[in-house]
Amino acid sequence: MSQSHALSDDQVAGELRKMTAFIRQEALEKGREIQLKADEEFAIEKSKLVRQETAAIDTQYEKKFKQAAMSQQITRSTLANRTRLRVLSSRQDLLDDLFQKARGEISNIAGKDAKKYQAVLQALILEGLYALNEVNVDVRGRKKDKDAINKAISEAEKEFKETVGKEVKVNLNEDESLPDDNAGGVVVVGGQGKIEINNTFEERLRLLEIDALPVVRETLFGKNVNRRFHD
Repeated sequence: MSQSHALSDDQVAGELRKMTAFIRQEALEKGREIQLKADEEFAIEKSKLVRQETAAIDTQYEKKFKQAAMSQQITRSTLANRTRLRVLSSRQDLLDDLFQKARGEISNIAGKDAKKYQAVLQALILEGLYALNEVNVDVRGRKKDKDAINKAISEAEKEFKETVGKEVKVNLNEDESLPDDNAGGVVVVGGQGKIEINNTFEERLRLLEIDALPVVRETLFGKNVNRRFHD
């Protein structure tokens, strides 16, 4: 028959120390596990937040970069257009000045060389005669060119007959003379007054300006590489 023995105070104290040490050890290990898990979760959350912030910064930077690039492109385009317009304006001013000087030069042709001017008048009258091909034609010119025009008419009638083989009567219409401030030349009238061929110097220069402008531009400034169609 067994007999139980009560633990002494020392034994009880020893058991309590063991239990306390065990509990402390369990608590420490549990605390380390909690800390490790907390550190791991913190690292994961931190990494996630860093990635999110980085992505947000990248998105914002990309957006700002695109905005800056677009703004720069618009600025370049605006500056290019302004420069192009200034160049075109300068070129047009130069061309206008060129033809304005030409107008001044043709105004002096009659006064510089009367013989040459008469030959020019003859050629202009003949051109009108060939175009109209009529037997009666009127010519209008400046009053101060009356003598030169009459001589030119006489020579033009002869040349027309020799070339075409028929006579033509050219009349100088002094009732409807060209103004004296006109640069010179003549207007040849046919079709019983219904058809006018304007062979004045001013009109010929105007037509020349229209027809020759592309060629003059190319001569002065070179070919326009951006132009798709040419006259």
